[in-house]
Amino acid sequence: MSNVKEYKDIVAFHPGYYIADIIDDMEISQNEFATRMGTTAKTLSKLLNGQANISNDLAKKLSVMLGTSVEVWQNLQNTYDQKLIEIQQVSDFDAQAELAREIDYKYFVDVIGLPIARNINDKVANLCKFFKVADLRIMLQPDFLVNFRSSSSCNSEKNIINSRAWIQTAMNISKSIETKSYNAERLKEYLPELRSMTVKKPEEFLPKMREIFAECGIAFVLLPHLKNSGVNGAVKWVSEDRVVLAMNNRGLNADKFWFSLFHEIKHVFQQKIKTVFISSTVEEMMDINNNLELEADKFAMNYLISPADYKRLAPTRYISDEEIVEFAKSIAIHPGIVAGRLQREGIIAQNRCSKLKEKYMIEIKHTA
Repeated sequence: MSNVKEYKDIVAFHPGYYIADIIDDMEISQNEFATRMGTTAKTLSKLLNGQANISNDLAKKLSVMLGTSVEVWQNLQNTYDQKLIEIQQVSDFDAQAELAREIDYKYFVDVIGLPIARNINDKVANLCKFFKVADLRIMLQPDFLVNFRSSSSCNSEKNIINSRAWIQTAMNISKSIETKSYNAERLKEYLPELRSMTVKKPEEFLPKMREIFAECGIAFVLLPHLKNSGVNGAVKWVSEDRVVLAMNNRGLNADKFWFSLFHEIKHVFQQKIKTVFISSTVEEMMDINNNLELEADKFAMNYLISPADYKRLAPTRYISDEEIVEFAKSIAIHPGIVAGRLQREGIIAQNRCSKLKEKYMIEIKHTA
């Protein structure tokens, strides 16, 4: 090993570097110096090569032998150790820089209020602090927050780091939301009221929705979409008494919002404490248990429009917008939800009913 460490413009001199110079100036062998110092040739060799640090005992011996203070050698060791830490930090930041460049930092400035960063190292430091990790690379580890299916093509580092960044952001925000203990029966009782909100505007239903969820032990978090995350929603249990239900506002049409919401509500009812459910546009990033996903889809579909009501509608591709609106009124639900159901089942074209599929405008801002 070398007794000098260099990285970029940082240089760390091990105390052995200075001892080697002293030995040269004394014009004696290393063995003789070791003898005069009262230590072994092996110990001195390790010291000279930067393989061993100066102990208090060695610092005392050197101070007596060379007429210096003990602090001189302790300070040289401390300075070297601090420089090594600095080198490691800069090296670590460089390694994390590529990951940080994959994350839309402006998102966290605009949505969370992180400080504007003038260089990549500041971005790394701010993101690590916000995500509560010592190194951004930790967020790529298989056991961080959620496991994804392995895929060399789709499940890229870019997808993984951004999806976990979005989920961790939701978890951070959820900590400021007070909730009661989870109560499944109370949540079931509130389902009709939640469904009735589909015909209201977001500014009307969101405050009440948050209250209902908090009453049932659910911290509800609504976040903007984070580029390259592929995550539309997530359910994660914090404890047996508290669960986080997070959704994003990407493509926030009424039908997508309510279908996604009731889909995630079913995941809450499933109460898989150790499972993080991910609703994603990337297949490999969805939860591995497909049966639970299908169960959640079925629940959302049938609770919003019951099988009996849907059978009564008996839709065909010739159904008119007026008929959709009238049917929606008859079951007290947003007409966009009916249109969305017909489109998902391929009954009507995707370019139909654009006027019925209301686009929600929801302003979202949180603080770090």
